[in-house]
Amino acid sequence: MDNAFERPLVPPFDPYVNEINFLLASYVIPYIGVTGLTNANTLLETPTTKALLARILSMKSGQDGVIRTLLYEHRARLVDPYKESVEEFTNRVSQLRNKLGREGLKDEGLVGKVSGNILFGNNVSLQHGRTAPELLRIVYLTGNESRPGGFFLRELMVF
Repeated sequence: MDNAFERPLVPPFDPYVNEINFLLASYVIPYIGVTGLTNANTLLETPTTKALLARILSMKSGQDGVIRTLLYEHRARLVDPYKESVEEFTNRVSQLRNKLGREGLKDEGLVGKVSGNILFGNNVSLQHGRTAPELLRIVYLTGNESRPGGFFLRELMVF
């Protein structure tokens, strides 16, 4: 969360202190799966693997929708002790993903161009896809697909 706010949060963000913090931390996970799997479909060849991907993608999309819906219900609530709203947290995380991904607007928080932005899609309401390099730039938190960081520190990577 520090990266999303471009400053250390004091005290450090604890995803386990309450339900809202847990949902905010969980907000990150399904999105990566949904946008990555959306693009992965073009790389698959057999009907069996495409069917499996469709099943996994439907579950990840459902998870993302549930998490966004639960957060939306509390969008105006201030996240203690930071005095920032749930809406602002989601907007900051989404802005960070767009910045690190470096491929334009592919994510919005709970309130964006429209109020009630539970499902965010492109200009024809389809899910955005992200390439492998985009996803690595985001999960590494470095903006560089060749430079591990975030949860994936270079020292922990086995090449």
